[in-house]
Amino acid sequence: MRNLVLGGVLVGLVVLAALLSFAWTPFDPVKVDATHRLLGFTGSHWFGTDKFGRDLLSQLMVGARTTLYVGVVAVGIAAVIGTPLGILAGMSETTQLGEFVMRVNDLVLAFPALLLAIMFGAVFGAGTLTAMVAIGIATIPSFARIARSGTLQVMSTEFVLAARAGGRSRLTIALRHVLPNVSGLLIVQASVSFAIAVLAEAALSFLGFGTRPPTPSWGRMLQESQELLTVQPRLALVPGIAIAVAVLGFNLLGDGLRDRLDPRLAARV
Repeated sequence: MRNLVLGGVLVGLVVLAALLSFAWTPFDPVKVDATHRLLGFTGSHWFGTDKFGRDLLSQLMVGARTTLYVGVVAVGIAAVIGTPLGILAGMSETTQLGEFVMRVNDLVLAFPALLLAIMFGAVFGAGTLTAMVAIGIATIPSFARIARSGTLQVMSTEFVLAARAGGRSRLTIALRHVLPNVSGLLIVQASVSFAIAVLAEAALSFLGFGTRPPTPSWGRMLQESQELLTVQPRLALVPGIAIAVAVLGFNLLGDGLRDRLDPRLAARV
C-alpha cells in the first residue's frame, strides 16, 4: 500500500506539471534570452536558466508533457499488439502456432528499444513519432509474454472448461473470461513499461534521435548541459532528478498495483 501511495504521488506530480503546462508556464520555454543566461535559483526563475537564457522550470513542465505523450502512445502500441498475440498463443490448441508466435516474439525481444529507435531514425528520420513507434514495438514482447502466461493459467480453470463444454466460441471465451482475468497483470506491466519508455525517450533525445528542437525534452536538456557540467551541474541535476522521479514513481506504482491486484500478495499486507 505504501508503494502504491508513494508511486501515485510521484506520478501525480509529473502529470500535474504536464497538464499545467497547457495553460501556464512561468516563462516561454523556447524563448532565448541572452541577458538572463545561466542564472541560479532566483525568485523569478526557481530552477534558474540554461546557457540560452531559457527558464528551466518551464522546460521541465513542457518536457513532462512530451515524456507522458511518448509513454502513453508507446505503451498503447505495445498493449494493443502484444496482448492479443499473447492470448492467441495461450489459447492455441496447436502447440506449433503458440510456439511460432512466441519465437517471433523472442526475435523482437532481441532488439533493444534504443537500437530499434536508432535504426528507425536512420530510415524514417529522427523525431517524437519515430521514438514512440520504436519504443512501442520493442515493448510488445513483454506484454505478449505476460498475456500468454496469464492465459495459460485461466484456460486451465473450471469455469473456462465449463464455457468450452457449453459451446462458447473461442472469441467469446477470450473476451469474457481470459481478458478480464489477465487485465491486472497487464495493468502492472503497463506501469513498468511506462517507466522504461520514460528512460528510453530521455536516452533517445540525449543521443539526438528523439524529440527535435525546439520542443523541450528532459533528455535533450541533459545533452545540452554536458559542456557546462563542471561549472553548472545544476543544469544536469534538474532534468536528471525529474527523470528519476518519473521512473521511480511508475516503478513504485507498478509494485503497488501488483501487491493490490494479486490476492496472494494482498493477503500478506
